[in-house]
Amino acid sequence: MIIILKSGIGDAEIDDVCRRVTEMGYAPHIIRGEFKTIVAAVGEERGRPDLRLLEALETVESVIPVQQPFKLASREVRQEPTEVRVHDVVIGGKVVVVMAGPCSVESEAQVLEVAGRVKESGAKILRGGAFKPRTSPYAFQGLKEQGLKYLAEARKRTGLPVVTEVLETESVEMVAEYTDILQIGARNIQNFTLLRRVGEMGKPVLLKRGMATSIQEFLLSAEYILAAGNPDVILCERGIRTFETTTRFTLDLNAVPVLKKLSHLPVFVDPSHGTGHWDLVAPMAKGAVACGADGLIIEVHPKPEEALSDGPQSLKPAKFAQLMRELRPVAEAVGRSL
Repeated sequence: MIIILKSGIGDAEIDDVCRRVTEMGYAPHIIRGEFKTIVAAVGEERGRPDLRLLEALETVESVIPVQQPFKLASREVRQEPTEVRVHDVVIGGKVVVVMAGPCSVESEAQVLEVAGRVKESGAKILRGGAFKPRTSPYAFQGLKEQGLKYLAEARKRTGLPVVTEVLETESVEMVAEYTDILQIGARNIQNFTLLRRVGEMGKPVLLKRGMATSIQEFLLSAEYILAAGNPDVILCERGIRTFETTTRFTLDLNAVPVLKKLSHLPVFVDPSHGTGHWDLVAPMAKGAVACGADGLIIEVHPKPEEALSDGPQSLKPAKFAQLMRELRPVAEAVGRSL
């Protein structure tokens, strides 16, 4: 249920409504819009008082049920797009934000070189994997905490915020210490314990769609983070598994306008994982911006042929710079900037 409050009421009245919602057995979430303040009441309705009783309060305009199963992520709860702020970077606004960097942090020299080059080309956030979930247990698994330290050093030298993946609840606090955005990868999309934990950390979360995850399941995973008290969730389409084997996955660009229609959360696209081929990254990145993506996450490596993971889908810095130049007119054509 969403409780729409009357215009002009103060914090004390809002707190009173939240108190009543809590006493009725629900968790209140305050959503402040440009014109209205809404209290979203989340929880199991069976055996609890009817929230529509709150319409008797002078401060309440109306109480409306939310039809979608993903309550807090739904456009029914919040019409205005959510903007996620990471230091001075605004995600979900008019600017298309690009995150770029190596799939895996391999050395300090490597990540510092890539960080400097992608910043020169216009990237706003540095991506890099310190913990790598691999299909084979014998593949490179990442430098772990040492890799996090290299990312932190790159942030110190370039000023770029850092996004990196967290794999397990035990390492959430350690990863949060070094990073600005916590990434939940495709393999952990329904690791609900991990989703709750990152939701408690108070840092933005980049949530990647699973390779066999429906749109509804995707948004319900986001709901776990939102329900834990974290409003700063960024959705990321990174390709789904279909019958097609020519590409690594099938990059579902349909998901971008669908997610924007159903949810107020910002939407990113990962054309690197979505295609698995470096020469397909540029056209799919342009398509993603054209269909409304709020940002891109792109893998960049100085020597892809020597990369310890995902070399075939990584752009060299010069190719990334060229892509950024080519993306600008696409963004302008849809009323955005880069």
